[in-house]
Amino acid sequence: MNEHNPRSTAKVAGHPLHPMIVPFPIAFLVSALATDIGYLNTGDAGWAQTSMWLLGAGVSMALLAAVLGLTDFLSERRIRAHRAAWLHMIGNVVAVAVAAVNFYLRASTDEVAAIAPAGVTLSAAVVLILLFTGWMGWELVYRHRTGIEEDHEQAAAPVRSDR
Repeated sequence: MNEHNPRSTAKVAGHPLHPMIVPFPIAFLVSALATDIGYLNTGDAGWAQTSMWLLGAGVSMALLAAVLGLTDFLSERRIRAHRAAWLHMIGNVVAVAVAAVNFYLRASTDEVAAIAPAGVTLSAAVVLILLFTGWMGWELVYRHRTGIEEDHEQAAAPVRSDR
């Protein structure tokens, strides 16, 4: 194993858990924007109701992803040393807070569709934040090699460039 790479501590059988969970909240929260747009285009309240449930699922899964990501962040100083890790974490906290407010506003009214103009704006803001934090996550893995384990033979092998 290459000790130069920051290691993930929340893992099972050597596989980091945080990157396994993150696709779920991303899919739910992006889908909430898509169903919001569906509501705006059709006026069918079913789309707005679906957005509310997707937001709830997205926030729930994001909290699980946050626990796993925070475990890695707090237990490995080499991860905390990267600015991208801080931006990734803070941005995701903001995204989840905005999504939670969006969910709360929808769940606290009898007419879910009544929140549509503000709800769509909040959903779009979350997706934009996720684009940024996803980029920062990419920086951590592909540029800083966070959570990547390499054996010495693999690390020393030449990279083929004939493709």
